[in-house]
Amino acid sequence: MEIDATKPVKDFILQMPAAAKVFEQLGIDYCCGGAKCLDQACRAAGLDVNEVVRSLETTTATTSGEYQAVDWSAQPLATLMDHIVKQHHAFCRQEVARLELLLDKVIAAHDASHPELRRIKSVFSGLSKDLLMHLVKEEQTLFPYIARMEESKAQGIPFPRPAFGIVQNPVRMMVLEHDNSAVALHEVRKLTGNYQLPSHACNTYRTLYERLRFFESNMHQHVHLENNVLFPRAVTMEDATVSGGQAAGR
Repeated sequence: MEIDATKPVKDFILQMPAAAKVFEQLGIDYCCGGAKCLDQACRAAGLDVNEVVRSLETTTATTSGEYQAVDWSAQPLATLMDHIVKQHHAFCRQEVARLELLLDKVIAAHDASHPELRRIKSVFSGLSKDLLMHLVKEEQTLFPYIARMEESKAQGIPFPRPAFGIVQNPVRMMVLEHDNSAVALHEVRKLTGNYQLPSHACNTYRTLYERLRFFESNMHQHVHLENNVLFPRAVTMEDATVSGGQAAGR
């Protein structure tokens, strides 16, 4: 495909899901920073945009495994949210518990020679606490509203004004919390030296860094689906529905 470096980074993921693998390897932010054009994102990461373009040009549009070529922009929002909850929210809940245990084990064995491990533990524990609360807010408040809104639109019936006013209000808060998570993940990556293991690392140490890296990658995909696909579509749907006179009490 022809690569236009003036396009937003998120557009490459939407059109070519395998680009996520390239961006992950190069450290290009395509979720929270997805609105930046490719050229800006490359400069921010200290990369030569021409080299990044060549990497993208040699990347196929579909891959197996974690980078599935699913056009989520064409799927019902209910289907997308179900995918997010079952694949990403479930993963988060399972993995944060696993990583907390791994961190405790590695700290117990290597704390004396690697004091940064306690800082990693502190940052990750804060991230975990905030993230678990974030998932509950999405699953119990925002996602159900979006589902009702989509169903109302399909049936052509009014839907009630929610307590939070308009969907943009909780969306704005969720995006802010995503940004905070990104800061924490960046701090973990920095503290681990980009997940570079010490020469004497034991198997548990290796597993910890592998899982931290995979957790970060999964979070990037997770946040991309929400920030760049779900939330914009929900806001657009609400605007269209309200302008069409379907919202009760407006």
